[in-house]
Amino acid sequence: MSHQQYLQAFTTMLEMQDRMNQRVHPEWPAQNFEWYRAVWIECAELMDHQGYKWWKKQHADIEQVQMEVVDIWHFGMSALIRPGVAAAEIAQEMIDELDASPRPHAANVLLATEALAADALSRKSFSVVVFRDLLHAVDLDFTSLYRQYVGKNVLNFFRQDHGYKDGSYIKIWQGREDNVHLVEVLASLDPSAQDYADAVYRGLKARYPAV
Repeated sequence: MSHQQYLQAFTTMLEMQDRMNQRVHPEWPAQNFEWYRAVWIECAELMDHQGYKWWKKQHADIEQVQMEVVDIWHFGMSALIRPGVAAAEIAQEMIDELDASPRPHAANVLLATEALAADALSRKSFSVVVFRDLLHAVDLDFTSLYRQYVGKNVLNFFRQDHGYKDGSYIKIWQGREDNVHLVEVLASLDPSAQDYADAVYRGLKARYPAV
């Protein structure tokens, strides 16, 4: 992605995360939630999926590992959002931080995860650069992260808008679960489009059974 596309992608994700957090608590920034704590706990869960127990046979579940990385990104962005500061300004700060350290630090998944957890615990914050090292270790980049993050976020909102809380939501459409439809919708769209998130929602809505 170009600089402008990164700026747009980060801004979109920050705005989406803010809206999601508002559903948990309308005044969520004033609650001073310990987002850094959620980050290192998710790091521990990631390591469990990767496998670290030398005393038993384990196989890395890369899909679950990558899902944990996306979850960490939710909490990491939440830690960076500040009241009164526009999402675009925070997005530019994130890009500046990445530009100041242009080359990812090579590390295996476990070491990169430990580095992120240690950073979160020591600074009680979130480093985009240290997170990028983990992203690189699990064979993801910010473009693929953007696709996965937006997809998961939009699906969560789509479910809420269509009766997830009261139990009326239909999870299986035409014999396939909604997350399968989501994968197909994401594959058909251009993630660099400015209305990417809205397009994902429209794609889901077009497939959802009329009731």
